[in-house]
Amino acid sequence: MILFLIINYHTSTLAGIYIHIPFCKQACNYCNFYFSTSLGNKDKFIQSLLREIELSNGYLQGEKIETLYLGGGTPSQLTIGDLKLLLEKLQSVYDLSSVQEFTIETNPDDLTEEKIKELSELKKYGLNRFSIGVQSFFDEDLKYMNRAHNAEEAIASIKRVQNAGFENITIDLIYGTPTMNDEYWKKNLDIAFELNVPHISSYALTVEPKTSLDKKILKGESKPVDEEQSARQFKMLMDEMRGHNFEQYEISNFARDKKHAIHNSNYWFGKKYLGLGPSAHSFNGVSRRWNVSNNINYINSLEKNELNFEEEILTEAQKVNEKIMISLRTMWGFSITNYELRITNEIQRSLQQIDAAHYTFENGILRLTDEGKFFADKIAATLFIDEVE
Repeated sequence: MILFLIINYHTSTLAGIYIHIPFCKQACNYCNFYFSTSLGNKDKFIQSLLREIELSNGYLQGEKIETLYLGGGTPSQLTIGDLKLLLEKLQSVYDLSSVQEFTIETNPDDLTEEKIKELSELKKYGLNRFSIGVQSFFDEDLKYMNRAHNAEEAIASIKRVQNAGFENITIDLIYGTPTMNDEYWKKNLDIAFELNVPHISSYALTVEPKTSLDKKILKGESKPVDEEQSARQFKMLMDEMRGHNFEQYEISNFARDKKHAIHNSNYWFGKKYLGLGPSAHSFNGVSRRWNVSNNINYINSLEKNELNFEEEILTEAQKVNEKIMISLRTMWGFSITNYELRITNEIQRSLQQIDAAHYTFENGILRLTDEGKFFADKIAATLFIDEVE
């Protein structure tokens, strides 16, 4: 048995709750998250989610909740009545008195003045952060990705949310699309800076298997992703963010004035979280579990008061390797001093296989350089420790 010790960056035992709302107005061609474009079983889904909230109340072992995150899918597809019903149920089951951050994911085309006015009613439940799926401020990119909104709506939605008194806003931007040259990528970033958005999550376009985009590329109906373009635009992203006083606290996440996403940061710190809704994942420090990725199966199980999930009990090596993989993506890095000598020695031997230009190693903390961030997954895999029989 490995003697295993892991020290979180934060000693608080506060936990998080993520709720997956599996409905979208239309399918983005690159997306591989679980969702449905039909609202036909929405009411049954809501009732099933209420049951899951009750049935899962022991998972976090009575810990207070620090963050709430409504993701998807598109939570803004639900009515204000639906959302209030869910939040009232959560309040009745969990201690939400310590919630610091409550985020809702939204799409620009949903954020009319009327919708934002409705969502503002959720401030009494602690709503204080909007995540807006912009992806691009140019129509050509949005059409390529099959987004439901246009560039004008993207800009207008951000301004409306700000005018409603929500300053804590994050937007998503995607680079590396065949429709986006370097000039337009810089313009995308400039628009975000001009809008005074304090947090930006930005990702390279990735072609996931079996997505609509994957099928179109295989049929020759769409250009493939240019890896050199993606790498070049990632370098531009890091340089531009640094030049506008954004801190790259995780490879794909940038914040001004310490407006880090608390919920996502807690994933990286190894805190516990409960995932509710179809396909949602949970972690309690010992195991991971993930709900069935099918609305009908999810609903049918909960109508019988049964949870439908798969579970994996993590080995000690898996825990270390997950920590390596996640921590290396952050500015806090990976501390090998938290582990026993056998693990430390194994990691240091593996470190000799990695280009010294790709990392720094000071006071027992391993961090990636800008150059190393291009190879984060490969570096993490090189450092993974072996299972002990």
